[in-house]
Amino acid sequence: MSRITLQDIADHTGLSKFAVSCSLSGKPGVSDTTRKRVQDAAVQLGYQRLKPAEERREVTLIFHDQVDSVSYELRTMLQDGMQREAHRLGQPVRLQWTHDANRVEAMVKDSAGIILVGPHEQKTLDILRASGVPVVRLGWVAPLEQADHVGGTDHEAGIAVGEYLIGLGHRDIAFLQGEEGYRGRMERYHGLRESIEQYPDARLHNLHFKEDGGFIPALQSLQTTGIAPTALFCAHDGLALTAVSELLARGYRIPEDMSVVGFGDFSAATQISPQLTTIKVQGLEMGATALRLLLERIETQGNTVPARRILIASTFVERRSSGPAPKHGKSLDRRK
Repeated sequence: MSRITLQDIADHTGLSKFAVSCSLSGKPGVSDTTRKRVQDAAVQLGYQRLKPAEERREVTLIFHDQVDSVSYELRTMLQDGMQREAHRLGQPVRLQWTHDANRVEAMVKDSAGIILVGPHEQKTLDILRASGVPVVRLGWVAPLEQADHVGGTDHEAGIAVGEYLIGLGHRDIAFLQGEEGYRGRMERYHGLRESIEQYPDARLHNLHFKEDGGFIPALQSLQTTGIAPTALFCAHDGLALTAVSELLARGYRIPEDMSVVGFGDFSAATQISPQLTTIKVQGLEMGATALRLLLERIETQGNTVPARRILIASTFVERRSSGPAPKHGKSLDRRK
């Protein structure tokens, strides 16, 4: 059920929204009879008045509480970035982990603004939109959705990796997508494809598979068609670690036989040998930027400022898992 608004009470009583507002806020300009009529209607309709903005200085950070292992480290970075910036600015914040729309609705009533992280359901988004409370999203938004959003540069990352691998002489490049259905992975793939399509002698191969042991069969299936890729761009660092360990176990040399590039630059990227070439996602800065954007939106609340998209550019980190393309791609030994 959506939140009852002043306009709902005005429609119910036949009064103006101004008269309803004055009646509920205790301001002069209405008679005692009108004030009581409005107050009775508010109780009847279940109206719950938001605290004035000056009483709602605290902002709420709401993280979706169902987090996969791939996203956990990024979520931690986002949280740290927000809280560090809040401490620097003296801004009180509270942290909640939930996917319950009813809990979100309760938090809105005494929050100056909301930062929403993760793939929350449509009911939650509708509640926030109806509340009128400023919201900044960290997580994919719908095309042209009128919501402030802070994100990364997934598509650009794909382009950058493609240019990098082409520059090293690789012409058969595979994208390890793993599980399908994740928008970020598809953005990286489309960027990689955009880059590789500029080179007529280069080919891109999309490998999607169940991530609990499906990489080697997928690569073998590709190789049976006569294609032996010399470079892998992995949708996230976890997939890259799997690829490196399984290829090494089957006699590959990295990067001499196969270059491997990851995405994220999380802690495990430097805990393997060879250390992982990857794309560093600037999670701390994304979190800090989201808080600054929210505070700006709170200050300008009521102004007709269009919804904004802010992208924090990732950075390329070159390590030892990538190198020049070999003259010929290596095939897996099926006996192993």
